[in-house]
Amino acid sequence: MNRNKDKLSAKAQLLVAIIAICLLLAGCIAQPNMITAQVTQVIDGDTIAIEGGEHIRYIGIDTPEKGQRYYMEAWQANRELVEEKEVQLERDTSERDKYGRLLRYVYVDGVFVNAELVSLGYAEAKSYPPDIKHQSYLEELERKAKKEGKGMWGR
Repeated sequence: MNRNKDKLSAKAQLLVAIIAICLLLAGCIAQPNMITAQVTQVIDGDTIAIEGGEHIRYIGIDTPEKGQRYYMEAWQANRELVEEKEVQLERDTSERDKYGRLLRYVYVDGVFVNAELVSLGYAEAKSYPPDIKHQSYLEELERKAKKEGKGMWGR
C-alpha cells in the first residue's frame, strides 16, 4: 500500500511540475509590453493614430517627411498595411518621444510593420537609443533594400 502511495505521490509531483512549467512558459509567451489597438488614422509613413486619440511613432525607423521625395509612397505603404486595422503595439524602453507620441513597434496580421516599411525601401533604419531591441534586424533589412534598389534606394 505504501508503495502505491509513493507511486501516486511521484505522479502527483510530476503533474504539479508539468503544470508549473506550462504556467511559466505561458507567462513567457504572454507579452506584457504588447497591447492591441484599433488604427483610426495613418498620419504619415511612420506615425499612426489609434482609438482614444493617441499617436504612435514607429520605433527604429524614419520615413520621408511631407514635401520630401518618397513621402507619398511611404504614407501609402503604411496605409495599405495598417489603415483601419487592429494592430499590436510593442513597447521597448521609452514610453514617449519629445512630441508626446507613444513609441512602439507595430504588428498587423503577423507582419512587423516597421520592418516591412524598411524592406520595401520606404523607411530607413534609424537608431533612437535606448529603444534598440530590433535595431540590428532593421539595419540588416535596410542594407538588403539598398542592395536591391527598392523604393527610395532605387537607382
